[in-house]
Amino acid sequence: MKRKHYLAGSLFLLLGVSGALSGCSSKEAATSATGDQVILVGTQNDYPPFAFADDNNELTGYDVEVVKEIDEKLDGYTFEFVAVPWDSMFLALESNKIQAIADQVAKTPERQEKYLFTDESYFASQTVIAVEKGREDIQTIEDLEGKKVGALAGDSYTLLLEEYNKKAAQPIDLKYSESGNPSEILQDVQNGRIDAYVNDPIMINAVLEKNDLGVEVVGQPLVNDDMGIVLKQEEEGEKLKALIDPVLEELKQDGTLAELSEKWTGGEYIPE
Repeated sequence: MKRKHYLAGSLFLLLGVSGALSGCSSKEAATSATGDQVILVGTQNDYPPFAFADDNNELTGYDVEVVKEIDEKLDGYTFEFVAVPWDSMFLALESNKIQAIADQVAKTPERQEKYLFTDESYFASQTVIAVEKGREDIQTIEDLEGKKVGALAGDSYTLLLEEYNKKAAQPIDLKYSESGNPSEILQDVQNGRIDAYVNDPIMINAVLEKNDLGVEVVGQPLVNDDMGIVLKQEEEGEKLKALIDPVLEELKQDGTLAELSEKWTGGEYIPE
């Protein structure tokens, strides 16, 4: 196992690295001072407890620590993190400003057509509805018809609602967030600007606890998803996938993923 001083915890801004990487193809990968190939991993800085900026403005959380564990076991590579807004995440991957995404990305058929996912999933997630506390008229996805629901363009939760709208008797009124910040969307639920928000219950409850919001999760989970690390569908992506998958399997078998899940979420949400 390699030992290194991590740069990965620092909070890099996408704009700060875009110029340096704009001409860098997968064949011209950046190298670190130690000669390792640098893999820039995109993640959000406002999605607790999976990926967020701590009090020292450094990225941390479950997804970040999973990648750090992978980094420790792969010689010849250094993984560094780039804070990227969700609505720019896949564009950053496509333009090679980042080479991987670790940001609770669900393996949907549509995404798997365009991007390369690790075969090994590192987290099992649910999709739930959050409403203002005490509200009783919303329990199911059908109850969202005609209601205003917060949304982030391109995430799996929004894609679920967009797909539902294709057959709904009355479409859900999706209100796309300009900030891309789940915390602000949940504040809008509390303030009555929107009726509900659909997302992961662990993230929702972490935000509610931190901000003391009068919002709660209701009903049964709508969907269960497995999360994977996303790479480009190209030779370098295939090479990374072949290296990362055995490490994720090792981390699953030796209990590391379960320990990290317990640490950050309070439970073991590891796929079989």
